[in-house]
Amino acid sequence: MNDERFSVWAPERDRVRLAVGPSVHDMTRDERGWWHAEVPGTGDGTDYAFLLDDDETPLPDPRSRWQPAGVHGPSRRYSHDAFDWTDDGWTGRRLAGGVVYELHIGTFTEQGTFNAALEHLDHLVELGVDFVEVLPVNAFDGTTGWGYDGVSWGAVHEPYGGPDAFKRFVDACHARDLAVLLDVVYNHLGPSGAYLDRFAPYFAGQTIWGPALNLDGPLSDEVRAYVLDNALSWLRDYHLDGLRLDAVHALADRRATHVLEELASEVDALSAALRRPLSLIAESDLNDPKLVTPREAGGYGLEAQWCDDLHHALHVALTGEVDGYYTDFGAPGALATTLRQAFFHAGTWSSFRRRVHGRPVDTHRTSGHRFLAYLQNHDQIGNRAQGDRLTATISPQRQLCGAAIVLCSPYTPMLFMGEEWAASSPWQFFASFEDPQLAAAVRDGRRSEFAEHGWGAAEVPDPMDVATVVRSTLPWAELTDPAHRTVYESYRELISLRRRHPELSDPRMDQFTVTQGDGWLVLHRGALRVLVNLGKTAAEIDVAVREVLFGQPELHDETVTLAPDTVAVVRVPPGKH
Repeated sequence: MNDERFSVWAPERDRVRLAVGPSVHDMTRDERGWWHAEVPGTGDGTDYAFLLDDDETPLPDPRSRWQPAGVHGPSRRYSHDAFDWTDDGWTGRRLAGGVVYELHIGTFTEQGTFNAALEHLDHLVELGVDFVEVLPVNAFDGTTGWGYDGVSWGAVHEPYGGPDAFKRFVDACHARDLAVLLDVVYNHLGPSGAYLDRFAPYFAGQTIWGPALNLDGPLSDEVRAYVLDNALSWLRDYHLDGLRLDAVHALADRRATHVLEELASEVDALSAALRRPLSLIAESDLNDPKLVTPREAGGYGLEAQWCDDLHHALHVALTGEVDGYYTDFGAPGALATTLRQAFFHAGTWSSFRRRVHGRPVDTHRTSGHRFLAYLQNHDQIGNRAQGDRLTATISPQRQLCGAAIVLCSPYTPMLFMGEEWAASSPWQFFASFEDPQLAAAVRDGRRSEFAEHGWGAAEVPDPMDVATVVRSTLPWAELTDPAHRTVYESYRELISLRRRHPELSDPRMDQFTVTQGDGWLVLHRGALRVLVNLGKTAAEIDVAVREVLFGQPELHDETVTLAPDTVAVVRVPPGKH
């Protein structure tokens, strides 16, 4: 690498200049539309920007590695080789059998930084999780936000601590045998600081969130390369163990080889070179198992995908809410059906979409670990009007019933930060755009959206108010409260059970059955049974018990009585499987 060479892709510009401090340098164009310049004495730490044609407005590098002054400021040169890693012995972790913990750096601690998050990594180890999934950390406008309005995909958000701080976080996780996943957003760019289209035709059309990428139009080869290079850089240069790909259904790509398939192929090659597993996990609204079907079988070859149907079925069973997209999940037996086949809508009618939706999962050939199951996540909490968690509606005991189903299922369990102790804090939508007109538009749009569902403006938190961020910050002190501690100890024991008993992490969907009755259901996991009573009265369930592993059921000769909102994990005698 030439530490004095600068390059930028701008194929339709007549003139590109490089600004380094007060000096401006003309750049030279090659046949691919890349512009280059060499400036002596400009190594790491040099601030720079680009001037396009006759416009004197300095613009940051579309492929910047560091934006210390924010997304509108100059870029700063940064070498990945300079960081002193200590994780040489880290061999990675496969997703199968693992438990994922989703967190947002800005509200995980009061300080909202990577350095502050280090103080709680031992808590995650004690809890027993295997993967830390971090919400987007690429640079976005303002200081606080969810991170999905990022515009500098390769630069770590400076208020979190910048690139070195993120590397220290990953290094510290690996030292504790925690793998790290990063949420990345390739389906759109944020509304402020997205300068890519001034350089080249990066954009093509719009999503509901912002401009979409040009993945299949003229000059799209370099745009696709931008996505692939960015993903590989996170995995290689930040030593990450996988990526969660946001809303891949919004990636418009009509090429014969979809960008997701191409990305999976590149990541597999990198995994072989690094000699450690790398996981790509998609979020998709399509209910299409093609995403996780191997490439040799005609799929895209991703490792896993989020499964909202599992969440929706659990949410309805626990809360009774049947509005909007929850409506169909109020059908009798919806939870058991979804647990058996991952997708509730599998080539079936969706009343919310008013059309047939989804495709069945081949439960004989598909491993359950390829579907992430969760009671709560950032979307399903934060996109509610008041960002309320489950325990704002149901008791912690009832939440534990849902947690047991998730943690003892054949799917990959995921927890949302604070769920493990039934945190009282909401997780609300917040942003901090500096442009007053943009801030007002976001505020008004949020209120208008929920006004359609009967919420008054005063009932919807102001996303631009710093108090919204403060309310959404985890109250760690609650862990010393006996009631919250009891929930935490139950989560920890359930995760420990999953580790100690292979039946509970067995991902084979064709070896998994669910039986149900009036308000109760049973997960059959080899010689183990997970008994859950969501009914209003005690349930008598036909099962002979050899050993109780979790809970306090009332045992009889060939039956178990389970109180409302309780769960038990038991072992049955030989021959009763």
